[in-house]
Amino acid sequence: MKFISNNGITDPTLNLALEEYILRSLPDTDDYLLFYINEPSIIIGKNQNTVEEINAEYVERNGIRVVRRLSGGGAVYHDLGNLNFSFIRKDDGQSFHNFKKFTEPVVRALHKMGVEAELTGRNDLQVGERKISGNAQFSTRGKMFSHGTLLFDSEIENVVSALKANAEKYVSKATKSIRSRVANISEFLREPMTVEQFREKLLVTLFEGEAEIPRYELSEQDWANVRKLADERYRSWEWNYGRSPAFNVRQTKRIEGAGTFDVRLQVEDGIIAGAAIYGDFFGRGDSAELAARFVGVRYEAAAVGEALDGIDLPFYVGPVTKEQWLELML
Repeated sequence: MKFISNNGITDPTLNLALEEYILRSLPDTDDYLLFYINEPSIIIGKNQNTVEEINAEYVERNGIRVVRRLSGGGAVYHDLGNLNFSFIRKDDGQSFHNFKKFTEPVVRALHKMGVEAELTGRNDLQVGERKISGNAQFSTRGKMFSHGTLLFDSEIENVVSALKANAEKYVSKATKSIRSRVANISEFLREPMTVEQFREKLLVTLFEGEAEIPRYELSEQDWANVRKLADERYRSWEWNYGRSPAFNVRQTKRIEGAGTFDVRLQVEDGIIAGAAIYGDFFGRGDSAELAARFVGVRYEAAAVGEALDGIDLPFYVGPVTKEQWLELML
């Protein structure tokens, strides 16, 4: 594994572009590790409906950036007290959805600092009942990354205020629920340190046993390509917000082990004329491709069930059965 420096960049559009560039363009003969810290921003999951995940008034008033990432999962708040890590490697067919494989080295490093973290649920790291990290994954063309947040010294009130809580996830009032569920790693450390010191300790521990940390140096052309990708994708309104299709049927459900799903349909004269699938689920495929399979189908159990025949649902939406999807849509 080789470490790649992001040169201290805190622009989320550049950091996400850098991560994608490493994934798609660098030789897959090596695995890579990337760290980055973003200025105040909300990072939206690939499959989410942005306008329904953010508190738009608060975001605008406080100058918070809103950027969509490639991976699935839920929206997260980043600021200068939040350290992000990304493991980028070949997809061996056994690693996607295996969050333990990628979080174990981070958990070991945290334990050495006195932080008793553990992987819980699908993709969270917690200390006791409190969440300190969320993780997500993306896979394409035989390569993947698994990345996560590490809340080190974030402004928890901004986490609460900038995001809207999903009622499917939080039974109690949103702000109370989010606040009680998250914590900063700095609360649990044996000795105080800055986020930069924390980053260095984590880096050294992840490369423990190496006489010198192996690095991959990006060229000027690499950086030019990263900046171009940031302009074309991560600074694009279409990518970050997109247009929500007209709909007259909405079905929302949480499926245990897979995530929260929000299916929007435009049904005209009993026929599905338009479809969109939102949620915090993880899938290798593009959910828009799955949604397109239902356009032109009668909105009834038999026809929708027939349309599902031959579709690899887990490829698009994770561990969901045909029966569960039918129940969700109908």
